[in-house]
Amino acid sequence: MANLSIFVTLILISILPYVSLSFSPDSPTDRRVLILLDDFSVKSSHSIFFSSLKSRGFVLDFKLSDDPKLSIQRYGQYLYDALILFSPSTEKFGGALDLGAVLDFVDSGHDLIVAADASASDLIRSIATECGVDFDEDPSAKVIDHKCYAVSENDGDHTLIASDSFIQSDVILGKSKIEAPILFRGIAHSVNPTNGMARNDARVMISGSLDMFSDRFFTSDVQKAENPKYEKSGNEQFVSEISKWVFHERGHLKGLYHTSFTVPDVYGVFQFKVEYHRLGYSSLSLSKQIPVRPFRHNEYERFITTAFPYYGASFTMMAGFAIFSFAYLYNK
Repeated sequence: MANLSIFVTLILISILPYVSLSFSPDSPTDRRVLILLDDFSVKSSHSIFFSSLKSRGFVLDFKLSDDPKLSIQRYGQYLYDALILFSPSTEKFGGALDLGAVLDFVDSGHDLIVAADASASDLIRSIATECGVDFDEDPSAKVIDHKCYAVSENDGDHTLIASDSFIQSDVILGKSKIEAPILFRGIAHSVNPTNGMARNDARVMISGSLDMFSDRFFTSDVQKAENPKYEKSGNEQFVSEISKWVFHERGHLKGLYHTSFTVPDVYGVFQFKVEYHRLGYSSLSLSKQIPVRPFRHNEYERFITTAFPYYGASFTMMAGFAIFSFAYLYNK
């Protein structure tokens, strides 16, 4: 029995580091995502995208956007790590959720995906505007491109866009090249290209096309004007890769770096700054104020190696004086 107890104890000790890691805040096992829909039919029409999120470890919570019990906070703590708004026509959220609550969610460092279409409500437009994207006020103002349109569904208005011009960043879109064009049909909007991330490193993705995430666009063939035809569009790969970036699965700096250096030989107050801004990566803007002053009397070394000869001379003199005194006093 004693041997069995020792064996069980050794097993528990060996797996303890892995158990501790599984509950580490830096590698959470359950990343909860709230998905708000206009209708639950979107859950089936966009099932491939949702299945991709589940396979990556996300716990999805589907709710109607007007649910009267809707809440993203409890006792001051957020219940979700990310928010997906697939409810373009919602005029008002249910429960305790409103425009301010969504913006506070982003301001607290959480991530947001918003997909709109021609039926985008004033609420969705306001959220996009606060994040640096302006949707056209005219609901019928769809994106039209007479050069980069999809031939497969060319009905003359060229509102189904086939684009293969992507940002050149492995951090945002992954290392695997997206070969096929992606399909886009949605509302016109303008965006400031410098609004890559929030200043607190929260990430927001805003799309003027809800169809871009749909199973139909994921599995559809595509042919860009005057280009070869592809059996499958690049939507699935594009949306999957960019959602990895939005949800901090990629490009999130959480390492530990340290260095040692000599400060200037001048007493004073110095400010050490770290400014790190790279496309796709978390932005670092750190500043620390350090005073440089003389040592206090109790901060100097007690014994200096180079002074050992002087220490020896002092102790030798004291020993010699003691011997001389003893010889002088007790020898006649």
